[in-house]
Amino acid sequence: MPAVWAGIDSGKRAHHCVVIDQTGEMLLSQRIDNDETVLLEIIATVTEIADGHEVVWATDLNSGGAALLISLLVDHGQQLLYIPGRIIHHAAATYRGDGKTDAKDARIIADQARMRTDLQPVRDGDQISVDLKLLTARRLDIIHDRVRAINRLRATMLEYFPALERAFDYSKSKAALTLLSTYQSPGALRRMGVTRLAAWLKARGCRNSATVAQKAVDAAREQETTLPTETVGATLVARLAAVITAIDADLVDLDKTITARFNEHENAEILESMPGFGPILAATFLANTGGDLRSFESPDRLASVAGVAPAPRDSGRISGNHHRPRRFNRRLLRTCYLAALSSLKNSPASRAYYDRKRREGKSHKQALLALARRRINVLWAMLRDHTLYQEPAVTPMLTTA
Repeated sequence: MPAVWAGIDSGKRAHHCVVIDQTGEMLLSQRIDNDETVLLEIIATVTEIADGHEVVWATDLNSGGAALLISLLVDHGQQLLYIPGRIIHHAAATYRGDGKTDAKDARIIADQARMRTDLQPVRDGDQISVDLKLLTARRLDIIHDRVRAINRLRATMLEYFPALERAFDYSKSKAALTLLSTYQSPGALRRMGVTRLAAWLKARGCRNSATVAQKAVDAAREQETTLPTETVGATLVARLAAVITAIDADLVDLDKTITARFNEHENAEILESMPGFGPILAATFLANTGGDLRSFESPDRLASVAGVAPAPRDSGRISGNHHRPRRFNRRLLRTCYLAALSSLKNSPASRAYYDRKRREGKSHKQALLALARRRINVLWAMLRDHTLYQEPAVTPMLTTA
């Protein structure tokens, strides 16, 4: 049994460490810089306090500012638990006093680790999964930047050229972005004309150049009025189009890097054999599971972490009242959801299960979440047994006249 518990309230530049014994008595409370030398000193100090007995560490962060601390604790063979900040927030209400300090939070973290037996240990993922976690997080940031840039582009175009704004889907049309790099105003498009504009787009490798040119010139002919915002607006649109084009190029390069790193993982072939999992979604799945599902103990635990296992909200005579859990990994949920959605195209078994749930009265979203939950069991078995996916036979439904 552990002799002492060390709670760490983690921060970017500094942490606060509180050590308590089996009775909850505080043995140490100290602010420590997020520096390797200082962290090694606190590990040695707490180990000395334990006097050869077991130490349990607990932290409210499992990445970011706590990354160096976690790595040092793992390297020194220390047991480390993760307590989500939400738990600490709610637990704080049961402790005396309304004040909030780093020392109090660290004291609560240590005390919760002492009393609870259901906390998840922090385990380092394999090197490939660690790399993929950073790469996929960066990819998500870039996608968010792209969405924001496209929204700004459309908003700016509405200020002076609404007909062209509604003519194209700028999130999908490369030709439309190429068009905006040089021709952003009604007058410029009318002077260019359909034939010359189509040739100009084709010379730059744009697909469907004739259709794009026709839509753009038609939009220009719909608006003869020159708005006061046109000059500045057109300049901003050209710059935003260039930004989006650069983002797209960055995404292509990043996807190549993610795919190459993912293919080095021992489970890459297994994951890609599962319908709905391409290299990017499979890489994101690895990044958020650490590359080893054994750390989740069971497929039910994995489903709970992914947010696809409904949590009961029963009380009194009310039963069967299920809701999504409040604490889950949102990136893992998104990955499982998108993979389930994609599997409807090429997996008869997934389509049959989804259709059955819809006939039972489930909404589209509910049916997909149920499918994602079912697929986690399949994934678990595949990775456990190191076998590729085998599409099960689907029994056709019998219909009655």
